[in-house]
Amino acid sequence: MGKPLLGLSMMADVEFLSTILPLLQSNSVEVLEWSFDTFYNAQEPDWLHDLLNFYSESNRLVGHGVYYSLFDALWTERQEVWLKKLREEFRKRKYNHITEHFGFMNTENFHQGVPLPVSLHAKTLQIGKDRLYRLQDAVEVPVGIENLAFSFSVDDVMEQGIFLDKLTEDTNGFLILDLHNIYCQSCNFEVEMSEIIQLYPLDKVKEIHLSGGSWQESVYRKKPVRRDTHDDAIPGSIFSVLPSVLSQCKNLEYIIIERLGDTIDTEDKKKSFLDDFIQVKTLIDSSGWEIQNKNSWTKKEVSFPENALEDLLLHEEQTLLTRLLFDNTEATCIKNHEFHYFKTENWDPEMILTAQNIIKKWNPY
Repeated sequence: MGKPLLGLSMMADVEFLSTILPLLQSNSVEVLEWSFDTFYNAQEPDWLHDLLNFYSESNRLVGHGVYYSLFDALWTERQEVWLKKLREEFRKRKYNHITEHFGFMNTENFHQGVPLPVSLHAKTLQIGKDRLYRLQDAVEVPVGIENLAFSFSVDDVMEQGIFLDKLTEDTNGFLILDLHNIYCQSCNFEVEMSEIIQLYPLDKVKEIHLSGGSWQESVYRKKPVRRDTHDDAIPGSIFSVLPSVLSQCKNLEYIIIERLGDTIDTEDKKKSFLDDFIQVKTLIDSSGWEIQNKNSWTKKEVSFPENALEDLLLHEEQTLLTRLLFDNTEATCIKNHEFHYFKTENWDPEMILTAQNIIKKWNPY
């Protein structure tokens, strides 16, 4: 049936274009992934517009959403506008599929926010399904969800695969399996990558993300915290597990390498990035592995109410949690705070501090 296509997450800066130009010229970039909603309120440069259109017209463009916020407990004009612009984007160019992140962002300045995880609960699952129904209703292509790197506890790590399986069951949806996100969880909670991967419905994996990240000094532990910052080379541990993952993902179609464009600012970093691409390509070409089950996708008709499902208590707790993290509230106070939807008593203090650092950096207020 053919091998999975290897591509890149496209960045909108000229420096990134300069780095990947040799790959484009040699036709090595078989597919592009574009985070379409990052330009909802901006004008695409001509070179980017033309490049995206070329891949779209070649049926080699996939979309990756950032700001929909799948688990936001309130439905507001922001989500309505997001879906309206999504429909406009699809009238402009063709995408083979689109994806979104697992998690929620509910601050006013959401374009500077980062998704925070939610625990598996009947109500959070209902909210997520409602938002996914509306997203799938807006487009005529498959919609998938990406696993999240950040987790507050090992419990959230071990249940995310189950959560994603349940979330996508009604829409014939699929998963992006981000291996660096799993690498972060493996490092931060001392669980083998292979053990975490086995908890995911690998038959639903249609796309794999590969990237690097960074280490953050730890306060509560001896070991540093691994962060999904997309600013370094792909770790060797990911290359080690990749052949096994490929052999288990029978419906895999795309492998996407991610790197922030402004982090390839030296010749050594440029060489490292290109070396990673070549190593992944060599691995795919030499594996002899091919897509075994490229099934045709059929959009499932799912009925949902006109008024979106909401939960005021969940909204209050999401808002409070985000504020507590932004205000650098002591980890023990957050752990001892009585929440209904968040199991804060099980949270790792180091991961609470990490969330505070992430939120402070992006300043969602």
